[in-house]
Amino acid sequence: MSRRKILIARAIDPQVVAFLQQHFDVTTNAADTVWSPAQLAAQLQGQDGVLTTGSERIDAALLAACPQLKVVANMAVGFNNFDVAAMAQAGVQGTNAPDVLTETTADFGFALLMATARRVTESEHYLRAGRWTKWSYDMFAGAEVHGSTLGIIGMGRIGQGIAKRGAHGFGMNVIYHNRSRLSPALEAECKARYVSKDELLRTADHVVLVLPYTAENHHTIGAAELAQMQPTATLINIARGGIVDDAALAQALKAGQIAAAGLDVFEGEPSVHPALLTVPNVVLTPHIASATVATRRAMGRLAADNLVAVLGGQAPLTPVNAPDTTARAARWAV
Repeated sequence: MSRRKILIARAIDPQVVAFLQQHFDVTTNAADTVWSPAQLAAQLQGQDGVLTTGSERIDAALLAACPQLKVVANMAVGFNNFDVAAMAQAGVQGTNAPDVLTETTADFGFALLMATARRVTESEHYLRAGRWTKWSYDMFAGAEVHGSTLGIIGMGRIGQGIAKRGAHGFGMNVIYHNRSRLSPALEAECKARYVSKDELLRTADHVVLVLPYTAENHHTIGAAELAQMQPTATLINIARGGIVDDAALAQALKAGQIAAAGLDVFEGEPSVHPALLTVPNVVLTPHIASATVATRRAMGRLAADNLVAVLGGQAPLTPVNAPDTTARAARWAV
């Protein structure tokens, strides 16, 4: 019997590619081209599965054009590139890659918080420009991290990891807002106290965003929310672009409405709002919160394991939808 065929939509760790080649006929994208929707549909012809990275939009139009496609495995915890309802209706299984990036992403979120609070980017640019000629008591004086109030919006696994780092490592007072409150045991473990979103914005010295992108969460932080924050506060976004109104944030930073921001994700990335590039009090990184060799490999391997499971007739390890059974049977008959 011929082997199943899969597409790897972007360049990924070679070890993961080699693993997949043991199980499938694999088409790779070694050039790491970001395909247009039409190009992706063309590449998916005759493919049973695809490993995606978040750059590839999986929607009703693409699914209709690819009747043999059975499973889409995202090597990220987020899956806002999936039209989940359309995938379920079409009988296509979707999966993501949670858990394996939790600690690495929490590490980076805290690193971004510290770089923002202590004005690392501003001071490095100042030094590199040859402007450092003497010491002064207030040169790049930033905000305290230890003992300050850390506000986390989105208290899933990564949010909890950041809370623990702040509370246990830096003696921070941790408050959080979430769609649902944590259990008392988890709150105690994180040393975190549940508050309303308004109270968090008013009282936190550092606000960290770690919530998934949904239509309801679009612009969770906009002009009104920025106006509630303290002028000495910082804002950190390691969630998804669109959680923050980037234009409003740039204006708030320029006006000194908040002290600084650290951003790893952006609306319309890899494009960045031009105004954010003109304000000095923002740390900008290109969506690298999970970027360690070991973690990116683990993300790819979990996506690969999902492909092996589903195309081998087993249940997915980390499903994000429940495909319509009739539509699923029709695809498997192709």
